[in-house]
Amino acid sequence: MTTNKHDTTEQLAIDEREPGRLGGVLGLIERLGNKLPNPFLLFVGLLLLIAVASTVVAAFHVTVSVPGVKDVVPIRAALSPDGLVALMQGVIDNFVSFPALGPVLVVVLGVGVAQGTGALEAAVRLVFARVPRSAVPYVVALVACQGHVMSDASFLVIPPLAALVFMAVGRHPLAGLIGAYACTATGYGGGLLMGTLDASLAGITQKAASLLPAGHDFHGNIAMNYYFGVAAGLILPIVGGLLIDKVLEPKLGPWQGTQAETEGVRVSREEKRAVLIAAGAVAVFGVLLTVAWLVPGSPLQGEGGTLVPSPLLSNLVIAISLSFLIFGLVYARVLPVQRDKRQVGKLMEQAIREMAGFIVLIFIVSQTLAVLAYSNLGVLMAVKLADSAQSVGLRGFGVLVFLVVLSSLLNLVITSGSGLWSLESTVMVPALMLLGLSPAMIQAAHRIGDSVTQAISPMHIFLYLVLTMARRYEPNLKLGTLVARLVPFAPAFAVVWIAILALFYFLGLPPGPGQSVFLP
Repeated sequence: MTTNKHDTTEQLAIDEREPGRLGGVLGLIERLGNKLPNPFLLFVGLLLLIAVASTVVAAFHVTVSVPGVKDVVPIRAALSPDGLVALMQGVIDNFVSFPALGPVLVVVLGVGVAQGTGALEAAVRLVFARVPRSAVPYVVALVACQGHVMSDASFLVIPPLAALVFMAVGRHPLAGLIGAYACTATGYGGGLLMGTLDASLAGITQKAASLLPAGHDFHGNIAMNYYFGVAAGLILPIVGGLLIDKVLEPKLGPWQGTQAETEGVRVSREEKRAVLIAAGAVAVFGVLLTVAWLVPGSPLQGEGGTLVPSPLLSNLVIAISLSFLIFGLVYARVLPVQRDKRQVGKLMEQAIREMAGFIVLIFIVSQTLAVLAYSNLGVLMAVKLADSAQSVGLRGFGVLVFLVVLSSLLNLVITSGSGLWSLESTVMVPALMLLGLSPAMIQAAHRIGDSVTQAISPMHIFLYLVLTMARRYEPNLKLGTLVARLVPFAPAFAVVWIAILALFYFLGLPPGPGQSVFLP
């Protein structure tokens, strides 16, 4: 008995020193999260909860009045005969047309070839061979905080590459993977470059502003938040790098990879030559694509010759996948690699096979979101939360902070940036314009809320993709542990985001070219 007691005490002491274990609030989040059922069953339960809730609310004939919309929006019962028929008829379409499914699989096909041939690992080793080990978290955070220019493809490309970067310099790949995902998601609204997010939000804001007579004099554009986004894109990476370096990675402990992995920074002369030639081929492809995009009358341009939005930017995920495919194929041809690493079809099959769990999860997620959309419960939540701001008499900067909080809460269940803003804008833009704020500033506040909780939202499908990727390095990793490691990024980024917003508000700095904080 004495020996057993001693063994138990010793084991407890070892567990307390285990780097992966978290204490305090994060430990509570980890333990509660790990007690949840697997993600598939979690969404099954959520689907049933939404279906029952909508049926109960609809029984009281509840409707929602949305400013700017002529007809009231009824809450519909998902468990009614009409609801069940509608949902049954949409099962297949909900799945195959789910926004994340196609882009994920298309990018995975290209990345699978680039990774299977060894091209990605060699490129990472070559690029980071001379980068100081201590600078890696900050470089990764900087790249991740510009991710929105690639739209959702950023969640597919940046985190796994960051894991390779960390492993190449002997640091924990999970710190790179999780940290890059956190920075991409929580810094999504900022960046040095503009992308499809800017275009979609600008159009929605302009439409919502026109609901008021004063809005007809407002001229929004894709760059209405450019100065604000640039400031965030430069400041947030510092915070992200610190969190990865000082908070996330110490909790993971030292990387216990194989000697080949931890010493894999060096690259041979043949590998270097192959990487450079492959990168050159991708550069040529990029130049040709850009020229084709810029040529007047190009089919890659939008209506009236617009560059943003345009068919090219709307389908950027295809260009990204082709870039990885070209990179892998040219690398394999130049080196050359082993025969089994040059079989494109098999490399793609292997890449898709590793995504099987993700594909199954998307099926139930798509059905859950379809029930939420059918019921209109999301509309009810948004309108009620927006009305509460007016009822308590919020003004000035306080109402902007309220919008940040509102967007961040709704973002936990509605993760489509344009979809969420389409829902919120018809209520919040006119309401805040009546308080004297410009639509550009209102949109900037929404971008913050739409970013800070994205990484930890259970409805964000890429959270489960990252979980799948992370299990390559920690096979027994559970969802609760992953979320607990992501949680510190949300409040830290929120504080910095709001501080940047405060600077623009109180100093009267324009959020973008030709814009102002207040209406004239």
